[in-house]
Amino acid sequence: MKIKIIIASLIILIGIVFGAVSFMESSVEYTGFSAAKSTHRKVHVKGEWVREKGGEFDATKSQFVFYMRDDDDEEMKVVLEGAKPNNFEVATSIVVKGSYQNGYFHASELLTKCPSKYEGDAESVKKML
Repeated sequence: MKIKIIIASLIILIGIVFGAVSFMESSVEYTGFSAAKSTHRKVHVKGEWVREKGGEFDATKSQFVFYMRDDDDEEMKVVLEGAKPNNFEVATSIVVKGSYQNGYFHASELLTKCPSKYEGDAESVKKML
């Protein structure tokens, strides 16, 4: 009976360690490009697309390449694995998830924040009052 307790304890311990490791890998912090350069972990960087520099999709590598400026006004090349999101051009801000590698930000995910069709402008609100 003692062997059953030891085996059950080992299974529980392995489950706790696996859960802790999974949690640490899934918790991704928001930061800027400067902090992303110093860490080798995945991070979220919020900012905006540098429209003047454009963006291009490389179909052979299935990568979308563009430039982004973070909230600290640092600009960096971003390479996204996959196609450009449909609403990328109208986005008011973007968030990329990935890590800094080989002189650029390698993104595995991209989230866009688009202007809401429910937001009114200040003039129409004043007229209503």
